[in-house]
Amino acid sequence: MVATASASDGSAALTGRRLLGLYLLLGFSAGLPFYMFTAVLSLRLARHGVDVAIIGFFAWVALLPTFKFLWAPLLERWSVPGFTRYWGRRRGWIMLAQLGIFTAMLGMAFTSSDESLPLTALFAVALAFWTTTLEIAADGWRIELAPTQAEQAPVVAANLWGYRSAMVAAGSGAVWVASQADWTWAYLAIAAAAFLPFPILVAMRAEEGARGRAGALAAGLVASAFILASAIALIAVIDWAVLGVASAAGIGSDTNVTPFVLTVCILPFLVLALLLPRIRRMGPDAPARRSPSIGPYVDIFWRYGFATLIVLGFVSAYRVGDVLALALNHPMWNELGYSLESIAVADGVVSLAGAVAGVGAGGWAAARWPITRALLAGAIAAAASNWVYVWLWSVPIADWALYTAVAIDQFGNGMAGAVFVVYLSMLVNPRYPAAQYAFLSGFAFLFARLLAGASGTMQKSIGYDGFFLLTGAVSLAAVIFLPFIARIRAREPDEGVQTPVPVFAA
Repeated sequence: MVATASASDGSAALTGRRLLGLYLLLGFSAGLPFYMFTAVLSLRLARHGVDVAIIGFFAWVALLPTFKFLWAPLLERWSVPGFTRYWGRRRGWIMLAQLGIFTAMLGMAFTSSDESLPLTALFAVALAFWTTTLEIAADGWRIELAPTQAEQAPVVAANLWGYRSAMVAAGSGAVWVASQADWTWAYLAIAAAAFLPFPILVAMRAEEGARGRAGALAAGLVASAFILASAIALIAVIDWAVLGVASAAGIGSDTNVTPFVLTVCILPFLVLALLLPRIRRMGPDAPARRSPSIGPYVDIFWRYGFATLIVLGFVSAYRVGDVLALALNHPMWNELGYSLESIAVADGVVSLAGAVAGVGAGGWAAARWPITRALLAGAIAAAASNWVYVWLWSVPIADWALYTAVAIDQFGNGMAGAVFVVYLSMLVNPRYPAAQYAFLSGFAFLFARLLAGASGTMQKSIGYDGFFLLTGAVSLAAVIFLPFIARIRAREPDEGVQTPVPVFAA
């Protein structure tokens, strides 16, 4: 990769319907792989008889996006050879990520028997890594293109419509193919669908003044092959090291590893919190604020001060319901005895209708209401989306009951998700859109994904009904923070330093 001084991607021409269409496409390209290494993988493992505690451990693959702040600065500072020369830095990273998603999905397809769970985990982690990289690049670009709350709301809605539609396509499509053939063909089909945005991006308009589409594409493909091979090798080494350490420590399927995982995950954020007093005293020339690697994250604590801790507490609770429902709703449907055909319908048209309505409601609320009122409505909807599974567990098995529960689930989480993305986007300093959004959104799902990793163990203790009752309550508990959230404002920039301050709707 090579350094670049420009972040331009021809953004001036992307307005109105073109911008909404682009983010509908980008949301679709990110939603397909995400659902395949989360909900679909948990169902696949359950159908292969893997213990629910082990399935819970696989939910920790989704922890990887929590740490996307570790490589997000690379996307702000470096570019992909070949691709960037013609299509711009943001699109260059998006194209590389899509190639990574395609190759990782192929790996999951040809290991779909799950006879080697470490190999399954390897390709699941690779898929999570490239999906997250795609989201980092797309989120940074979105914040650059739509800097205000009113502008963000429709773009976020379009992005989440694409995202949720892709999750539906991945869920219903993959499950249906698996029911007719096997899981290998299911993953191959979704891999082909996930690759469709790549040629569309290749056909898009070039950067102003750029020439040589064919040469840039060829150079980008060569560079991508090297980067993808290096990434899978690095992931394999890390996986091998982690498994070796775990084995040497006597950690097995029955070991409660949640405290260890929590300690590792929370440490970077704890260090920043402890350094808050010192960060607040830093001047504009302080090395930590000017650093390309840690400067974007120091800036968050510098601008919001101790209120940062309130923000992080709020965001860590707000999306718990959605994440935990995704971890165990498919295994619950399987245990209740619903057929793959019924699950495919639930993940298909039913889920899509609920998600589209929910995202639309969330986008409307974020554009027209004060942000705290919109967040309150989203929290109530998210709690209801979990509590509906308590009802589903108690009623006789019937397809209409499953479809009703899924529709309510998708509406609630779609609404909460749309409002939440707008809120996080408005917290970001436009100087560091990709890195800071990666940090905030990563932390937002840290607590939830840690709980997801222990979800199987929790379910064994309190049952599915107790599990979903608890997760809904945690989602609703986030409203405790809202009176404090309403009063938080970013610190004014240093004299002579042009740092835009986010403005929320009054």
